[in-house]
Amino acid sequence: MLKIAKVSVLRRLALVLVVSLIGLPILALIVAFGLRAWVNGIYSTRIYTRAAEVPVHQVAIVFGAAVRGNRPTRVLADRVEAAVELYRADRVQKLIMTGDNRFADYNEPAAMIAYAQDLGVPAQDLVADYAGRRTYDSCYRARDIFGVQNAVLVTQNFHLDRALFICDRLGLEAVGYAADRRTYPGYRWVWWLREVPAMALALWDTAVRRPVPVLGEPIPISD
Repeated sequence: MLKIAKVSVLRRLALVLVVSLIGLPILALIVAFGLRAWVNGIYSTRIYTRAAEVPVHQVAIVFGAAVRGNRPTRVLADRVEAAVELYRADRVQKLIMTGDNRFADYNEPAAMIAYAQDLGVPAQDLVADYAGRRTYDSCYRARDIFGVQNAVLVTQNFHLDRALFICDRLGLEAVGYAADRRTYPGYRWVWWLREVPAMALALWDTAVRRPVPVLGEPIPISD
């Protein structure tokens, strides 16, 4: 009887272990997808697709993306073009080009600024943020380095709700302007799925970890 009882207990423990190993990841996925959908629903009303409808702000924060051969990829070029539309429509006065520049031969902000100048934006209205390695870092540095209190965020629609969420959590008032200029075939679902863990990380960073990015001397953008 004792052996039977031990076997029964071991079976129950094994069942609990199996259920935990299977159930916890599934629960984590449900929570992560739910967070993504919840944030998307909240911030969708603060995302604009027409430049003329965007409320006037002093600054637009343009988020970096991949460059190839010191030239913006189409995704990044679309972000710069969208920001230039806002500038030409007098919705913003300055463009902060924020992106990654950790390596000597890779410079997102420089490529963004060069392209914006090719489109006619004068150098004095372009601001480079060379330490915008992540969306969190870009928003944090906009607040603490450049003294931004409110801004228009410029990036593709799939990315905007997370960027708006991070800005809200950091106390930076923002609206979004969608830079989607094409369908980006083959990437839409990849990007959407990538945003599921990225949104969970954004919540963790802003609520728990609160990392301090690379900072430096303040460079306030004034009127």
